[in-house]
Amino acid sequence: MLGRTALSLGVTAHRLSKNVTFYINEVASPVSGSQTPTSEQHRPLMLMLPWMGSRPQAVAKYCEIYFRTGFDVLVVETEVQDFLWPRWGLDRGKTLLELLLSEPFDSRPLLVHAFSIGGFAFSQLLVHVCQDVQKYEALTQRIKGQVYDSLVVGSLETMARGLGKTVFPRWETAVKQLSLLYFSMFKHQTVDYFNTAIDAFWNTPFTAPALFFFCENDPMSDPRAMEEIIDHLRKRGMDVTAKKWADSTHAGHLKRHQQEYLTTLGMFLHSLRLAPLKAKM
Repeated sequence: MLGRTALSLGVTAHRLSKNVTFYINEVASPVSGSQTPTSEQHRPLMLMLPWMGSRPQAVAKYCEIYFRTGFDVLVVETEVQDFLWPRWGLDRGKTLLELLLSEPFDSRPLLVHAFSIGGFAFSQLLVHVCQDVQKYEALTQRIKGQVYDSLVVGSLETMARGLGKTVFPRWETAVKQLSLLYFSMFKHQTVDYFNTAIDAFWNTPFTAPALFFFCENDPMSDPRAMEEIIDHLRKRGMDVTAKKWADSTHAGHLKRHQQEYLTTLGMFLHSLRLAPLKAKM
């Protein structure tokens, strides 16, 4: 759960499962031109998918941004086994999809903020949507904005390196080599699933405006691959904003470049015209 600082802002937490927590903003900002709080049924919902091994205090800093903006926040954590055995991750993606289609979430405008491996978790949801676009058309129309921070993109080696850094950083090199061996031995149960998830992201039916945060020196995210994705999505007609730093930290851009991060995110949120900012970000 989030720390006391976030909860003191008038937010109540509901643990929906081991990995899913729903934070209700009791003092949501009013809709434009209104003096009454946004009704819960129509209040924008932020779907947040943190990086693997994220600490509650770190995630809370991002949640607070959206609380101040008037959003409720649904935090969905990713476990290492969902990545190591993607079939399980695909099942979890299906469960998340069903949750977003159920009460009290089924009529809400949605935004997505995925960090690092959280982007992979979201792509597992996309796989199901891509398999039946017409069935999930209503959900597609509810996605109003997408934020991707430090996505793990690039080669299989990049993925293995990321696994070592996030799971067992003291044995990073050994974990990387073992991961590559594991991916080779179980290609059909891992790599093939990874490729399907990547294809779903490249051909996403969610064409709402997107914001990408990344940097040149991220060992877990190839900046050239990131730029290829951004260029591809723009050619598909998507409104894509990109913020790149020459020197930053994986899933740590807010800490390293706070003002630039908040300004870029604030401008992006304003452009979506969902809810006015309640306070300076």
